Amino acid sequence: MKRSLLTSLLAVVAVTGLQAQAIPEVPKLVVGLTIDQLRMDYVEAFSAMYGERGFKRLWKEGRIYRNAEYEFVGVDKASSVASVYTGANPNVNGIVANAWMDRSTLRVVNCVDDPGFMGNYTSESTSAARLKVSTLSDELMIATQGEAEVYAIAPTREMAVLSAGHASKGAFWINDETGKWSGTTYYENFPNWVSSYNDRQGLDFRIGEMTWGPYLPVTAYKYLTTQTKQVTFKHKFDDERRNKYRMLKTSPYANEEVNRLVNACLNATPVGQDYIPDFLALSYYAGNYGHRPARDLPLEMQDTYVRLDANIAELLDIIDRKVGLSNTLFYITSTGYTDAEPLDHTKYRIPTGEFHIKRCAALLNLYLAAIYGEGQYVEAFHEQEIYLNHKLIEQKHLNLTEILERSSDFLVQFSGVKDVYSSHRIMLGSWTPDLDKVKNRYNKSCSGDLWVEVLPGWTILRDHSLDTKVVRNIYTSAPFILMGWSVRPEIIYSPIQIGHIAPTLAHFMRIRAPNASALPPLADIRK
Repeated sequence: MKRSLLTSLLAVVAVTGLQAQAIPEVPKLVVGLTIDQLRMDYVEAFSAMYGERGFKRLWKEGRIYRNAEYEFVGVDKASSVASVYTGANPNVNGIVANAWMDRSTLRVVNCVDDPGFMGNYTSESTSAARLKVSTLSDELMIATQGEAEVYAIAPTREMAVLSAGHASKGAFWINDETGKWSGTTYYENFPNWVSSYNDRQGLDFRIGEMTWGPYLPVTAYKYLTTQTKQVTFKHKFDDERRNKYRMLKTSPYANEEVNRLVNACLNATPVGQDYIPDFLALSYYAGNYGHRPARDLPLEMQDTYVRLDANIAELLDIIDRKVGLSNTLFYITSTGYTDAEPLDHTKYRIPTGEFHIKRCAALLNLYLAAIYGEGQYVEAFHEQEIYLNHKLIEQKHLNLTEILERSSDFLVQFSGVKDVYSSHRIMLGSWTPDLDKVKNRYNKSCSGDLWVEVLPGWTILRDHSLDTKVVRNIYTSAPFILMGWSVRPEIIYSPIQIGHIAPTLAHFMRIRAPNASALPPLADIRK
């Protein structure tokens, strides 16, 4: 049946009425690999430790865009994945962060939480409903009238669901409590092959015997400058008890688990076995173990990249055996951020301080009350955002624009504050590069009225959790790597935007780009 739908796949046919013989070829399978916190500088720095079938193979056979840039501030795991698969920034796609303040309830919500859909092998209720536009995977399902095999596999729920989009046949992630591959009733029936994997090969059966130690001789790990003197390392995940699966998901073994399920998927489904493109949206992890700073665990950080190289090599081999790399368009990109580093020791005298959004919000409320009369003018705050009480402002017949200007002028005087962006300034202010990146993240349905930009080196104290964040406005290079079907090898150093990825892949598959994807596909890629 899938072969009979080939002519309906291509928009060209619908528009021009061309015969099937004139239709350009398309890859049988597209495999997208988004690697959380992948750093291009680390990929290159540790290259002497790699084998020949991973990164080195990509460099020989692939098309390497070394600098793919996110065009908005506050990049995190969820907002980056949403941007990759929609080709749009958060101001359009709706995913501004992993979590944000719900203005209607004044509660922090996760970007994929949805009480309307039950979980499979999890108590979490999940959907992609907050993703406001179509994704690349959605467009492929539409083009093939639902006949394409489209799945997302990731260590974390957010990455799985946002890459799967609205119409995929399934999104699977590792349950933090049980280690089982989980899903949601938002998609089709939970596949039997995933249930069978959970029942026979699940991580919970194996984690007691899993220990992470050096992949190479310890003397090989000499590429990170750090004061920490490590002789070796050994992490037994079962020792973590309640947090064992969460800890494993921050180790290279998370990537091995993804590969295992990919292999099960290719064995149990017709993925890549006909001439209608199928899609696997995969995610890996390349960040710090337990989200601890790299300077505390330098051996682990280097070992992560060595194992990542081996994981990529294994994934390419799996695809080659099952589908053939000549029939597959394979690509890699990064989430474009890293875990926050800790504060530098005071002996180095780097200027710093602590920024408390709760204190800012309280003082701002007192300031506004002194000017406009008693009232709770600040309704809520979250991260670096402040939410004003619009209902009160309307009841008092006050000018919102004036209040926003006064508030900005007041907050910018605080120690550690670099700038303050009001919603009015974001939407109507004169264009600058900095303002543009703030605007690309702003979404009126969930963003605050005021966004406070904190000086580099200062520590943001998060009142909703025990976490802290040291501000570092350091450029993080995110690669975009293409390999396989019809790709012409080359290394490109000129920057591109992340928004180019989705339309480029859509062009390869001869389908529409996602509906909010405004950039053109990258040119001169094909052989």
